[in-house]
Amino acid sequence: MKEPLVLIAGGGIGGMALALTLHQIGVRCKVFESVRELKPLGVGINIQPNAVRELFDLGITADMLDKVGVPAREWALVGRNGQEIYAEPRGLEAGYNWPQYAVHRGELHMLLFETFRARAGEEAAILGAKVTGYRKNPDGTVTALLRHSDGSASEETGTLLIGADGIHSAVRAQMHPDQPPIHWGGAVMWRGTAMAKPVRTGSSFIGLGSHRHRMVIYPISPVDPQTGLARINWIAEVTYDDISKRDATGWFRQVEVEDFFHHFADWTYDWMDVPSLLRGADVAYENPMIDRDPVDTWADGPVALMGDAAHAMYPTGSNGASQAIIDARTLGVMMLNHGVTPEALSAYDEKLCGPVSQLILRNRGAGPFGLLNMVDERCGGDFDNIDDVISPEERASFMGAYKAAAGFAKDALNAAPRMIAEGARVPAPAPV
Repeated sequence: MKEPLVLIAGGGIGGMALALTLHQIGVRCKVFESVRELKPLGVGINIQPNAVRELFDLGITADMLDKVGVPAREWALVGRNGQEIYAEPRGLEAGYNWPQYAVHRGELHMLLFETFRARAGEEAAILGAKVTGYRKNPDGTVTALLRHSDGSASEETGTLLIGADGIHSAVRAQMHPDQPPIHWGGAVMWRGTAMAKPVRTGSSFIGLGSHRHRMVIYPISPVDPQTGLARINWIAEVTYDDISKRDATGWFRQVEVEDFFHHFADWTYDWMDVPSLLRGADVAYENPMIDRDPVDTWADGPVALMGDAAHAMYPTGSNGASQAIIDARTLGVMMLNHGVTPEALSAYDEKLCGPVSQLILRNRGAGPFGLLNMVDERCGGDFDNIDDVISPEERASFMGAYKAAAGFAKDALNAAPRMIAEGARVPAPAPV
């Protein structure tokens, strides 16, 4: 029997986590990435402890992650009046066995890509090649249809095809030709980074403002001992009432800070000067907060979806990349259990599609930022003592429910065995 080959459409964080997983368990794979040259693009993202655990198990060490980000120590919500609504420790300081990391997205991506190529060889990751569709063959294999950056076309046949090609996935579009268009609820985000002094613990994730008008602020580099400054990632967000006034097809464009500065011009506190943070940005990007409606399956015989192709979700829970990593590891588990077969993809689909679809809807409802909604509904956002608005028990219960749904409830995660046992390998096919 011919050695199985898994084709991966898309070489983003999810696609590379899958490629590293398949290499780890002895499954040959080939990644097709549409861009001709990878660069460390983007700004900050968070990697939750459940996903950091899997990166560690892939041999991505804390020392390696420390070069692209910093361990997060706190998650905090602060009202527009500057008063704290909720705060809790994160990562190791919360009692997890693994840290949570705030990282530069592009630098993490490059770390995973370069690690895979070093392990599997450069020929295992093809740049400038976009998967535009697929063909299921009578013998059970699948053929990926490729378009190259030079305008040429080709085909590649493998045992399985995994669509890790993002929110605009061509694989998903073929699998679900009648899917609704991208969903936009009216929120526009501006993102950037600036050198500034970290606040609170020095490595805190801070949500500031209200559900419809807020900032998210956290460091993605250690403090420079000479200056006391760190690279601070910020997201500025405003929700518009009339969503018909904006195109929401998924743009991501560079803008000037002055284009949106007026929304936050008076956000000055004794512990945080938001206007100065925005004006210190080296670059700013604008994009809508978009997701896709859940679909009833991520699998079509020898083809499956993962990452944003499967479950593009609002970033309110800071778990989009984390879930993509969990997808990759779950696919690895199912191939260990069922071989490199469509049955493995069906088992993966059965395990994750339903629960993660609920997480999409939970994030659409503001995710952990739902506490801000509750504050708005109960007091209009103005309060002197948050305990008079929402009790500590209710706040803790709300956050506990979200962490359980997102798969990083502390006690359950700490007690769980490794997803993939050390040294586990998919058996080689028997010779015919």
